[in-house]
Amino acid sequence: MAAATTAPTPPGSLKRIVAASLIGTTIEWYDFFLYGSAAALVFNKLFFPESDPLVGTLLSFLTYAVGFAARPLGALVFGHYGDRLGRKKLLVLSLLLMGGATFAIGLLPTHATVGSAAPVLLTTLRLVQGFALGGEWGGAVLLVSEHGDAKRRGFWASWPQTGAPAGQLLATGVLSALTALLSDAAFASWGWRVPFLLSGVLVAVGLWIRLSVDESPVFKAALAAAEERKAAAGQVEKMPLVAVLRHHWRDVLIAMGARMAENISYYVITAFILVYATTQVGLSKQTALNAVLIASAVHFAVIPAWGALSDRIGRRPVYLIGAVGVGAWMFPFFLLIDHGSFGSLLLAVTVGLVLHGAMYAPQAAFFSEMFATRMRYSGASIGAQFSSVAAGAPAPLIATALLADYDSSTPIALYVIAAALLTIVAIACARETRDRDLGEIRERSAEDARVGADA
Repeated sequence: MAAATTAPTPPGSLKRIVAASLIGTTIEWYDFFLYGSAAALVFNKLFFPESDPLVGTLLSFLTYAVGFAARPLGALVFGHYGDRLGRKKLLVLSLLLMGGATFAIGLLPTHATVGSAAPVLLTTLRLVQGFALGGEWGGAVLLVSEHGDAKRRGFWASWPQTGAPAGQLLATGVLSALTALLSDAAFASWGWRVPFLLSGVLVAVGLWIRLSVDESPVFKAALAAAEERKAAAGQVEKMPLVAVLRHHWRDVLIAMGARMAENISYYVITAFILVYATTQVGLSKQTALNAVLIASAVHFAVIPAWGALSDRIGRRPVYLIGAVGVGAWMFPFFLLIDHGSFGSLLLAVTVGLVLHGAMYAPQAAFFSEMFATRMRYSGASIGAQFSSVAAGAPAPLIATALLADYDSSTPIALYVIAAALLTIVAIACARETRDRDLGEIRERSAEDARVGADA
């Protein structure tokens, strides 16, 4: 690959772009993770009260998984229009959809009020959340990746990734404060609604910032070139999805495999752990929430460091550190939690999230660098979100079911280790992308694509 030729965005403008993407993704992930935490703590009683407690938790996590099922559809729709119309417009829409659905959850009647209609309404709003998040991630990371230069792309593109731990931090922090200040009865009655209703304020702030940024210069250049080809030769572009599957099918499969360990380990460490620590080990909800809260702060801090390291040694080596590390940590992870102290729980979750960060940090730049500009939103989103149906969506559900069947953490550890092995194979099959110029990755003929898709 030749040296980078795309003119870098001035540092001040790039920081504003990063801030807009980070704040937007933080709000989106706050909304998404808030549901996961509430599913583990209260939704089983509020929306599925007639079930056995563990069965109620399984049903609650099932509605949680429904959000993941909608993410591939969001990836397809937002990817298509994001590659045709631009990144910025679709990011504004995704934020409005996510925030509106989350605010509406805060207003939902429970099973005690409207009976079986309550879980139906809850599931519907969860579908809207998943649809919005399926389109959010690709646009946010591309907006930063396409504004920056190749030398520090891993570092800058990792900042939108910190929106996940920042959202987790914010969601867990609000829930932790409420559970500390309110009695269990007050929290179950009305306190759980407060974090969902706060989303309305956060979305207003996010929109104000997101509307102030410019469209990606790489996308604008690619769009102008496509219009010139159409005017000169009548050459009409293929639909982004068709082009991705024709020219980048191998990269889509690699991205899906790369996501398995990253996605599964994250939701086991942050969502399922709230169930395991409280029901199996006997720790309080407050203790479990505080451990995730502190560990998420560390996670936030290490992601840019892992991203910067990927600029130095490559995306693949850093990703492999994370995949191998997470797999090796699973048995010590559960042994520490079984010890039953706050310190051991905190150590287990923190180390797990630090190792997860080694996969999550380079992911934004890595996936962006795999695809040509006019199919990049579609390619990155499809690769990332289709895998979530098999990875993050059922992870808490599978882990809870394994716990119910075996009354042991061993099958859960083996489950995460199997995902880590799959990710290691996927990354081993990938090409290094660190030095690619995003403006120079072009759609080629099928023959050229087989030999030069990494140019």
